[in-house]
Amino acid sequence: MTGFGERLQTAAYAAGWGLVRALPEPLARAGFRTGADLAFRRNGAGIAQLRRNYARVVPHAGPAELDELVRAGVRSYARFWMETFRLSGMDHEAIYRHVDERTEGKALVDAALERGKGAVLVLPHTGNFDVSGVWLVGHLGRFTTVNERLRPESLYQRFVAHRESLGFEILPTGGFAYRVLLERLRANKAVCLLADRDLSKRGIPVTLFGERTRMPAGPARLAAATGAQILCVDNTFTEDGWGLRFHTPIEVSGRDEAAAATQRIADGFAADIAAHPADWHMMQKLWLADLPEQSREALREPAKPEEASESR
Repeated sequence: MTGFGERLQTAAYAAGWGLVRALPEPLARAGFRTGADLAFRRNGAGIAQLRRNYARVVPHAGPAELDELVRAGVRSYARFWMETFRLSGMDHEAIYRHVDERTEGKALVDAALERGKGAVLVLPHTGNFDVSGVWLVGHLGRFTTVNERLRPESLYQRFVAHRESLGFEILPTGGFAYRVLLERLRANKAVCLLADRDLSKRGIPVTLFGERTRMPAGPARLAAATGAQILCVDNTFTEDGWGLRFHTPIEVSGRDEAAAATQRIADGFAADIAAHPADWHMMQKLWLADLPEQSREALREPAKPEEASESR
């Protein structure tokens, strides 16, 4: 992106935080819904990829049913952005109470921290991460998470400032973040990580909806290093607002269990996504089968010994 393009992008987000927050909620909601429907009709690259991703989640859906799901998914994503732009000016205590009434499994979080080893909360790109974070701050106090280093830097700093204003501790991605996350867990704090996509050699191979992909290694390795439990978090929109559900904790005794633990995370994510797919906002390539051949080759998993002998 050019310098002018980066400045334009930053200005657009600044306008969103300023103007959208000032609009009456019904007007803002109607505007974002209209924008979502326009984006759906234009069927750009992100929408087309969302359709391919949803087709894995609901493989027996016909074209009309898939169309409706994609439209609902784009509207859900637009709702996320509307709320993001408005959240800093909303009553956070009221948000906490609202979500708290619709949260299941709070005792699992409390029990994980009573062990004294911290808790690793993992989410897919569903629902509204920031609204869930407001609940977590209200329930536990400040927690730590990681934010991708966006460009331009001014845009990244705006997102950091926004989330810090909600009570989050934000770290940039990288080795420094991993070390700080270890420190927080050893101090019996909670860390919260988006964990449904890592198409790099660092990612751990998993099966999701019957196809191969890769997910971040960080959650399982953090748990192995500290003894913290991993809890998958389902954060989706219910009939009367955002709600949360925490899964049975996953324990990781050592790094050799990281792959199995990450597959359990994938299975938990799959169950939640299948239950309400429209709130999964994955508009990027996720499965290895969707990548160019060169990228697939770079990530190809080595054959197991028995597979190699069978192929000879």
